[in-house]
Amino acid sequence: MMPRPKNRRKQSEQRRWRLPDINWRALGLSVGGVAGVCAAAAAVMWGLDQPIRTVSVSGRFQRVAPVDVERVVKERVRGAGLLSVDLAAVHRALHTLPWVDAVSVQRAWPRGLNVLVIEQVAAARWGERGLLNTRGELFSTDERHIPPELAQLSGPAGKEAAVAQRYLAAQGRLQQAGLRLTAMRLDARGAWELDLANGVTVRLGRRQIDERFDKFISAALKLVTQRGEDIAYIDMRYTNGFAIGWRSNTPHAAGGNGGRDA
Repeated sequence: MMPRPKNRRKQSEQRRWRLPDINWRALGLSVGGVAGVCAAAAAVMWGLDQPIRTVSVSGRFQRVAPVDVERVVKERVRGAGLLSVDLAAVHRALHTLPWVDAVSVQRAWPRGLNVLVIEQVAAARWGERGLLNTRGELFSTDERHIPPELAQLSGPAGKEAAVAQRYLAAQGRLQQAGLRLTAMRLDARGAWELDLANGVTVRLGRRQIDERFDKFISAALKLVTQRGEDIAYIDMRYTNGFAIGWRSNTPHAAGGNGGRDA
């Protein structure tokens, strides 16, 4: 038996992928036909791309004025057609309005747009005039009309989300005991404090924050609910217990004699 040439497979593959002969005359006719189809499609698209005449605005409005939404949209789409309008640009323009959280913009045939606006939900204050939403995002820094029931949070710049997250988690657990948080602070050293609606301040320090808050819930919460009017602060920075600052300014150790930590 004669040995099979090694390059036979390569030659076979080359023959398999060889370009076919081209009938240029037939191809010219095909290109002309395609051009005609494209021209017809362009005419149809031009007929559908009618100028936008109406803007329908919907949403549950408390802080955002529907007329402002309509004004921003009309300024952005002036002169544009329904197909050629830049919906992304409309989104960006609407997000410049105060209190706008999310937006949906859809085409409404033959000459309109449907706009749905979802407002921000304020979860807490930040500093003096800022507002945080439920995701811990600072969405307003100079709000003049702040709901008085919102807790006041504070901390270093860039820590808004961390403070808001801890506040929301703590508030949920305290509400189960009939208490409400009115303030939470994170200082430049990383120490945490929180204020309750009954006037009691809880000091958590810089370390083991979750563990200390758990200890407050399990060991000190009952005392705070029963004698909150007599207590100025609860200091949870003790290894084996906590300390109470009475309104008479006389601190009393409770729950253990361990040393205080940071």
